Parts: sequence; C-alpha cells; structure tokens
Amino acid sequence: MNVVSFGFSQDLGIDLGTANTLVFVKGKGVVVREPSVVAKNMTSGQIEAVGNSAKNMVGRTPANISVIRPMKDGVIADYDTTAAMMKYYIKKAQKNRSSFARKPNVMICVPSGITMVEERAVIDATKQAGARDAYPIAEPFAAAIGAGLPVWEPTGSMVVDIGGGTTEVAIISLGGIVTSQSIRVAGDEMDDAITQYIRKQYNLMIGERSAETLKMEIGTAGEPKEDEELDIRGRDLVTGLPKTIKITAKEISKSLQDTVDQIVDAVKVTLEKTPPELAADIMDRGIVLTGGGAILKNLDEVISNETQMPVFVAEDPLDCVAIGTGKALEYIHHFKSQPNVATRTNME
Repeated sequence: MNVVSFGFSQDLGIDLGTANTLVFVKGKGVVVREPSVVAKNMTSGQIEAVGNSAKNMVGRTPANISVIRPMKDGVIADYDTTAAMMKYYIKKAQKNRSSFARKPNVMICVPSGITMVEERAVIDATKQAGARDAYPIAEPFAAAIGAGLPVWEPTGSMVVDIGGGTTEVAIISLGGIVTSQSIRVAGDEMDDAITQYIRKQYNLMIGERSAETLKMEIGTAGEPKEDEELDIRGRDLVTGLPKTIKITAKEISKSLQDTVDQIVDAVKVTLEKTPPELAADIMDRGIVLTGGGAILKNLDEVISNETQMPVFVAEDPLDCVAIGTGKALEYIHHFKSQPNVATRTNME
C-alpha cells in the first residue's frame, strides 16, 4: 500500500472555521490565525481583502464592496470565495517557501456531522487553493489530539468543541469516534441571540462586532457572579439616530440561555449513547472543552452541574483543532493503514 509521506515542513494542518482560519506548520506551530472573512468587489469580482483587513471593513464598505463570510455552520457556503481565501492563507503560511518547492499536502478539519457532498467541497476547494492533496479529519478528533487527550489508548475521552458555526461533542477511544453529536449552534448563534435581545428590548440595532464584544467582555453562561456593565452603541430603530445604552451581564446571560441549553443538551445526548465502560472512564477523566466558545465565562461550571462530571477548559482552546490537525500529520500511517480512524470516510 502506498502511503503519502507527511514529513516535510511545508505540509500544513488547517482549521477552516466559520469564524476563524488557523494554519499549523510542523516545527513552527500555528503561523496563521485570521478571521474567515473576505471583502469582494461585486462589480469586478476581484478579492479586495482577506482576514483581518477584511474584518475591519465590516459595516464600513461602499455599495460595490461586499464583506463575505464564505463558511456557514462549519461548511462551505461560497465555494469560489472559500478557495480564494484558503489560497491566500496557504501562501501566507509558506511565505518563505521556494517557488520551486512542491505543493503541500494538507490535513483539514471538517465537522463530524457534515454530508459527504459537503466534505467533497472542502477537499476540492483545498486542492484548488494549491494543495497537492487534502485529507479530512473530524473536527472533534483533531480537537482531542490538540488538547492532549489519549486518543489512541483504549480509554474513553470526551471533547466538546464549540466553534463559530458548530458545536461538536464526541466520545473518542482507540483512535476513533465512538459516538458524537454535531449541532449548528455555537458562537455565531450566541452573537445573533445578543443582537436580537437588544433589538427587542431596546429597539436598538447593533452590528456583529458589537455583539461579539458584549459576549467576550461580559457574556456568561448561567447566573453571572458579578453584574458588570458595558456601554454599547447602535442605531435607534425608532428615531434612526445613533444611540448609546448600558447593557448588564445579567441581560447578556439571559439572551444566551437558549443557546447554552442547546449545547448542554448535546452533551447529555452524547453521554446517553456512550457505552458504560467508556462512561466510567469519562467520570474519572472528565469532559474537555475546546474552541472559542469554551472561554465563555462559567460554561464549564454549567455543564459540570448539569452532567455531574468534572469539566475542564483545554490549555489552548482556540488553537486545539489547528494543533490537532498538525499533529495528525505525524500520524499519517495510522490514517492510511488502520480501519478505525476518525476520518469522515470511515465514520460513515
């Protein structure tokens, strides 16, 4: 059997997220960490900006420039724009690469709940962006590797990866996913919930960045320990004029309640499907939270109270998936030679 060699420094691990894209290079770590945002000229079709520079344009562009998030709920919503964005990030990750060097092989994460058609779109877009070949890895499995869990051991590990578009819950043992739950409720849903709450309560329209700021600064799962306040600016829907109001942590907590409940329910459903022996392992080892949503205040405590299990936030929650895809490059022989691996093809 031919096994593709994944040992070269230019091979990449990519966390293609709804909110952010991270690129891991062996020996260097995460070298690219930028928003999954593209500014496109709708008249000429040209890409004007990608990543941080594109995100800075949100809400500030002329009529002919559209700021696009080409990933929606963890899958590709705009194929050509996604390919262009990935090409930019691959080039940025390999900026010191010789122009005569071969194209990189890429390990790229995909949500565990996507269809084979959606997965094929990710693989094709990665190749179009400049990859020699693309190998999908289930997002929760990559997160577990990045969090340092013993994924190859005959013991149960549980990971909850809360990204921008999806929340991935999985029980992992012996290099494979035993049971999993993928819901399209995560960081973006939290931002939308905050926006809708403020619109309903105060007749004030705020932007995506303002909602994200509120979530990160004073957002909390469950009852906040301190009732902090934050000034927020928006457009009054009655007068049409700019307006500033104070929002409290209790209000943000209330707006996030439904989203948090759905994440907790996904954890419970996954635990209900877990074999008894693995459930005993998880009782001992606990549940590990990864992804940007993992840093929401008190979320670990809420999940722990609801499941009666210890819950921990990973050491580098934002980087776990990217680190996991990078480390998976070193395990390529496992992915090529073992039947029980957490790739989408073998999970179906």
